[in-house]
Amino acid sequence: MLTLPILHPDILRALASAGHGSKVLITDGNFPHSTGSNPNAVHVYLNLAPGVLNVTEVLKVISQAIPVEEVEVMATADGSEPPIWTEFRTILHDMKLNPLERFTFYEAAKKVDVALVIATGEQRVYANIMLTIGVVRPPPNL
Repeated sequence: MLTLPILHPDILRALASAGHGSKVLITDGNFPHSTGSNPNAVHVYLNLAPGVLNVTEVLKVISQAIPVEEVEVMATADGSEPPIWTEFRTILHDMKLNPLERFTFYEAAKKVDVALVIATGEQRVYANIMLTIGVVRPPPNL
Protein backbone atom coordinates (compact mmCIF):
# COMPACT_ATOMS: atom_id res chain seq x y z
CA MET A 1 0.00 0.00 0.00
CA LEU A 2 1.25 3.46 -0.92
CA THR A 3 1.15 6.40 1.47
CA LEU A 4 0.95 9.04 -1.24
CA PRO A 5 -2.06 11.35 -1.61
CA ILE A 6 -2.93 9.49 -4.86
CA LEU A 7 -3.47 5.75 -5.14
CA HIS A 8 -5.05 5.48 -8.60
CA PRO A 9 -2.50 3.66 -10.80
CA ASP A 10 -3.42 5.37 -14.09
CA ILE A 11 -3.23 8.83 -12.52
CA LEU A 12 0.13 8.01 -10.94
CA ARG A 13 1.46 6.71 -14.26
CA ALA A 14 0.26 9.76 -16.18
CA LEU A 15 1.72 12.21 -13.65
CA ALA A 16 5.02 10.31 -13.53
CA SER A 17 5.33 10.47 -17.33
CA ALA A 18 4.35 14.16 -17.53
CA GLY A 19 6.80 16.97 -16.93
CA HIS A 20 7.20 20.71 -16.70
CA GLY A 21 4.64 22.35 -18.98
CA SER A 22 2.41 19.29 -19.27
CA LYS A 23 -1.22 19.85 -18.37
CA VAL A 24 -3.80 18.08 -16.23
CA LEU A 25 -7.46 18.61 -17.13
CA ILE A 26 -10.11 17.96 -14.46
CA THR A 27 -13.62 18.14 -15.87
CA ASP A 28 -17.22 18.41 -14.79
CA GLY A 29 -19.88 15.93 -15.85
CA ASN A 30 -20.90 17.98 -18.90
CA PHE A 31 -17.46 18.06 -20.55
CA PRO A 32 -17.20 16.27 -23.94
CA HIS A 33 -14.41 13.88 -22.95
CA SER A 34 -14.28 11.82 -26.12
CA THR A 35 -14.35 14.77 -28.54
CA GLY A 36 -13.11 17.72 -26.48
CA SER A 37 -9.74 16.58 -25.18
CA ASN A 38 -6.36 15.31 -26.39
CA PRO A 39 -7.00 11.75 -27.63
CA ASN A 40 -3.42 10.78 -26.72
CA ALA A 41 -3.77 11.86 -23.09
CA VAL A 42 -4.43 9.33 -20.37
CA HIS A 43 -8.18 9.46 -19.68
CA VAL A 44 -9.37 8.48 -16.22
CA TYR A 45 -13.08 8.25 -15.54
CA LEU A 46 -13.92 8.96 -11.91
CA ASN A 47 -17.52 9.88 -12.74
CA LEU A 48 -19.12 7.02 -10.84
CA ALA A 49 -22.45 8.78 -10.29
CA PRO A 50 -23.78 12.35 -10.40
CA GLY A 51 -21.78 14.30 -7.82
CA VAL A 52 -19.34 11.44 -7.15
CA LEU A 53 -16.44 12.35 -7.30
CA ASN A 54 -16.53 16.09 -7.77
CA VAL A 55 -13.91 18.40 -9.27
CA THR A 56 -12.80 19.97 -5.98
CA GLU A 57 -12.21 16.56 -4.35
CA VAL A 58 -9.97 15.57 -7.25
CA LEU A 59 -8.26 18.98 -7.36
CA LYS A 60 -7.32 18.74 -3.66
CA VAL A 61 -5.49 15.47 -4.25
CA ILE A 62 -3.86 16.36 -7.57
CA SER A 63 -2.61 19.72 -6.27
CA GLN A 64 -0.80 17.90 -3.43
CA ALA A 65 1.06 15.72 -5.94
CA ILE A 66 2.31 18.26 -8.50
CA PRO A 67 3.71 21.79 -8.48
CA VAL A 68 1.08 23.96 -10.19
CA GLU A 69 2.53 26.71 -12.38
CA GLU A 70 -0.61 28.01 -14.10
CA VAL A 71 -4.38 27.51 -13.86
CA GLU A 72 -6.91 27.86 -16.67
CA VAL A 73 -10.67 27.71 -16.15
CA MET A 74 -13.67 27.76 -18.47
CA ALA A 75 -15.28 31.21 -18.51
CA THR A 76 -19.04 31.65 -18.43
CA ALA A 77 -20.79 33.07 -21.48
CA ASP A 78 -21.87 36.20 -19.57
CA GLY A 79 -18.49 36.78 -17.89
CA SER A 80 -19.79 36.12 -14.38
CA GLU A 81 -17.69 34.12 -11.95
CA PRO A 82 -19.01 30.66 -11.01
CA PRO A 83 -19.04 30.02 -7.23
CA ILE A 84 -16.70 27.03 -7.66
CA TRP A 85 -13.86 29.41 -8.61
CA THR A 86 -13.74 30.56 -4.97
CA GLU A 87 -13.18 26.94 -3.97
CA PHE A 88 -10.48 26.57 -6.64
CA ARG A 89 -8.64 29.60 -5.23
CA THR A 90 -8.87 28.23 -1.70
CA ILE A 91 -7.49 24.83 -2.70
CA LEU A 92 -4.75 26.42 -4.83
CA HIS A 93 -3.75 29.01 -2.22
CA ASP A 94 -5.11 32.01 -4.14
CA MET A 95 -3.37 31.26 -7.43
CA LYS A 96 -4.55 33.39 -10.32
CA LEU A 97 -7.25 31.71 -12.42
CA ASN A 98 -6.95 32.43 -16.15
CA PRO A 99 -10.43 32.28 -17.72
CA LEU A 100 -10.72 30.98 -21.28
CA GLU A 101 -13.86 31.35 -23.39
CA ARG A 102 -15.67 28.00 -23.67
CA PHE A 103 -14.54 27.07 -27.20
CA THR A 104 -11.04 28.39 -26.57
CA PHE A 105 -10.93 26.14 -23.48
CA TYR A 106 -12.04 23.16 -25.60
CA GLU A 107 -9.27 23.88 -28.12
CA ALA A 108 -6.69 24.15 -25.30
CA ALA A 109 -7.92 20.81 -23.91
CA LYS A 110 -7.25 19.13 -27.27
CA LYS A 111 -3.60 20.20 -27.45
CA VAL A 112 -0.77 17.67 -27.23
CA ASP A 113 0.53 19.09 -23.94
CA VAL A 114 -2.55 17.79 -22.08
CA ALA A 115 -1.16 14.60 -20.54
CA LEU A 116 -4.01 13.63 -18.22
CA VAL A 117 -7.79 14.09 -18.42
CA ILE A 118 -9.83 13.25 -15.33
CA ALA A 119 -13.60 13.02 -15.72
CA THR A 120 -15.64 13.61 -12.57
CA GLY A 121 -19.28 13.41 -11.64
CA GLU A 122 -19.31 17.14 -10.86
CA GLN A 123 -22.78 18.62 -11.39
CA ARG A 124 -21.88 22.29 -11.08
CA VAL A 125 -21.44 23.99 -14.45
CA TYR A 126 -18.25 25.73 -15.56
CA ALA A 127 -16.29 23.55 -13.13
CA ASN A 128 -13.57 22.59 -15.63
CA ILE A 129 -9.99 23.37 -14.64
CA MET A 130 -6.66 22.82 -16.37
CA LEU A 131 -3.42 22.83 -14.41
CA THR A 132 0.02 23.37 -15.91
CA ILE A 133 2.68 21.35 -14.12
CA GLY A 134 5.53 23.46 -12.79
CA VAL A 135 9.14 22.69 -11.91
CA VAL A 136 10.23 20.62 -8.92
CA ARG A 137 13.08 22.63 -7.42
CA PRO A 138 16.12 20.79 -6.06
CA PRO A 139 16.95 21.00 -2.36
CA PRO A 140 18.96 24.15 -1.45
CA ASN A 141 22.15 22.15 -0.82
CA LEU A 142 22.38 20.96 -4.46
